[in-house]
Amino acid sequence: MKTTKDFDCVEMMRDIRDKVNKEIIKMDSAQLIEYFRKKSEEYESKYGQPVTHGQKTLGV
Repeated sequence: MKTTKDFDCVEMMRDIRDKVNKEIIKMDSAQLIEYFRKKSEEYESKYGQPVTHGQKTLGV
Protein backbone atom coordinates (compact mmCIF):
# COMPACT_ATOMS: atom_id res chain seq x y z
CA MET A 1 0.00 0.00 0.00
CA LYS A 2 1.47 3.31 -1.10
CA THR A 3 0.41 6.55 0.51
CA THR A 4 0.79 10.09 -0.70
CA LYS A 5 2.34 12.72 1.53
CA ASP A 6 1.22 16.32 1.74
CA PHE A 7 4.46 17.22 3.52
CA ASP A 8 7.89 15.72 2.97
CA CYS A 9 10.44 16.89 5.55
CA VAL A 10 13.41 15.47 3.60
CA GLU A 11 12.39 17.40 0.49
CA MET A 12 11.94 20.55 2.58
CA MET A 13 15.39 20.10 4.17
CA ARG A 14 16.99 19.67 0.75
CA ASP A 15 15.22 22.75 -0.63
CA ILE A 16 16.37 24.87 2.32
CA ARG A 17 19.92 23.52 2.02
CA ASP A 18 20.02 24.33 -1.69
CA LYS A 19 18.70 27.85 -1.06
CA VAL A 20 21.33 28.55 1.62
CA ASN A 21 24.10 27.10 -0.56
CA LYS A 22 23.14 29.46 -3.40
CA GLU A 23 23.26 32.43 -1.02
CA ILE A 24 26.66 31.61 0.52
CA ILE A 25 28.55 29.96 -2.34
CA LYS A 26 30.91 32.89 -3.01
CA MET A 27 31.26 34.25 0.53
CA ASP A 28 34.55 34.34 2.41
CA SER A 29 34.80 33.26 6.05
CA ALA A 30 34.08 36.74 7.48
CA GLN A 31 30.98 37.07 5.29
CA LEU A 32 29.83 33.58 6.34
CA ILE A 33 30.12 34.48 10.03
CA GLU A 34 28.12 37.67 9.48
CA TYR A 35 25.51 35.81 7.40
CA PHE A 36 24.88 33.20 10.09
CA ARG A 37 24.96 35.81 12.90
CA LYS A 38 22.29 37.81 11.06
CA LYS A 39 20.18 34.71 10.40
CA SER A 40 20.44 33.74 14.09
CA GLU A 41 19.21 37.19 15.11
CA GLU A 42 16.33 36.99 12.62
CA TYR A 43 15.34 33.57 13.99
CA GLU A 44 15.47 34.78 17.59
CA SER A 45 13.36 37.87 16.86
CA LYS A 46 10.83 35.83 14.86
CA TYR A 47 10.47 32.88 17.27
CA GLY A 48 11.52 34.48 20.57
CA GLN A 49 14.04 31.83 21.51
CA PRO A 50 17.80 31.43 21.02
CA VAL A 51 19.29 29.30 18.27
CA THR A 52 20.40 25.99 19.75
CA HIS A 53 22.25 22.91 18.61
CA GLY A 54 21.00 20.00 20.66
CA GLN A 55 21.26 21.04 24.31
CA LYS A 56 23.80 23.81 23.69
CA THR A 57 22.85 27.43 22.94
CA LEU A 58 24.95 28.88 20.15
CA GLY A 59 26.80 31.99 21.22
CA VAL A 60 27.27 33.72 17.89
